[in-house]
Amino acid sequence: MGNISTNQTLLNKMPQLPLEVQVVTILLVLLICGIGIAGNIMVVLVVLRTKHMVTPTNCYLVSLAIADLIVLLAAGLPNISEVVASWVYGYAGCLCITYLQYLGINISACSITAFTVERYIAICHSIKAQLLCTVARAKRIIAVLWLCTSLYCLMWFFLVDTSKAMFADGTQVSCGYRVSRNLYMPIYFLDFTIFYVIPLGLATVLYGLIARILFMNPLPATPQHASRLSKRSSSITTSSSMKLSCRGNKGALSSRKQVTKMLAVVVILFALLWMPYRTLVVVNSFMDPPYLNSWFVLFCRLCIYLNSAINPVIYNLMSQKFRAAFRKLCKCEQKRTEIATQFNTPVFYSTMKDYSHDTSEHNVTEHEDLNGCPPIARKK
Repeated sequence: MGNISTNQTLLNKMPQLPLEVQVVTILLVLLICGIGIAGNIMVVLVVLRTKHMVTPTNCYLVSLAIADLIVLLAAGLPNISEVVASWVYGYAGCLCITYLQYLGINISACSITAFTVERYIAICHSIKAQLLCTVARAKRIIAVLWLCTSLYCLMWFFLVDTSKAMFADGTQVSCGYRVSRNLYMPIYFLDFTIFYVIPLGLATVLYGLIARILFMNPLPATPQHASRLSKRSSSITTSSSMKLSCRGNKGALSSRKQVTKMLAVVVILFALLWMPYRTLVVVNSFMDPPYLNSWFVLFCRLCIYLNSAINPVIYNLMSQKFRAAFRKLCKCEQKRTEIATQFNTPVFYSTMKDYSHDTSEHNVTEHEDLNGCPPIARKK
């Protein structure tokens, strides 16, 4: 967005982006936003419709998916109309769309920070995780994050406005800053610190501690696993109990490593894909006039949209449970149009009971992992 100025009449023609920039913008934005919107909707549906998938980590991923949907719908799609015409959404659209853009962006950072902390507690402090890492607590944390961020972003209702510029060949409407660009520097640096520097700094420290536990120290049996083994010890031999314990420990460790790798990739991509835009904002805060090369600005915007669209792809590539759930969802929706009565039961991922959901608090030192064994299809 550029600086707002009063209505003015100019004799030259209305400025237009080069045709090749318009074509590339429309094609890539439609592609990225289309994939991202479909993928994030699938993440939300898979978690909300499948009891097996309702875990604290997945709750934070749902929050991240909803935030990414807001970014794609409020920032990505309006960008298509902007490159071929002036602002067409009016004054109310300028305020609301700007608000939603920053809301989605900031909630994404908050959700990433939340699941990073949750992973750290679940892996490095498994005893405390019995109390702290529960679905109910995760929902309360998410509600607080959304409430606080929504209130924080209200300032954008007072910082942007629309303006009209009269040209020889028509009128151009723009949505931009209400006051001088220099007055926005403290706000941008505050956003840069709270929603980029702090989350990445915290993630770097916590994932370093997690890696030390997972890859350097063997994990003991979790309390749930130990209790199950003690209950079964009366009916099986000591030798088979030792084998089961060893196999369970290895499986839990492998699962935790896999889910931690997946979430670490999400954080790394967040850092890399947001770096061009964040750098541009910081540099332009000191440059007059600002650097606004059309191709570089397009690159920065596409990186933002890609960051909001790529997370479901990462889940599909690195999580067996998400991959199986996505396939189940697609098959279910396809067959439901043919035989609706065949899908009245929930999706089952295993014929074994998930003992990790026995407690009302949804203990997650083990069951929250996203990368368990592939599902066993139930025969009708």
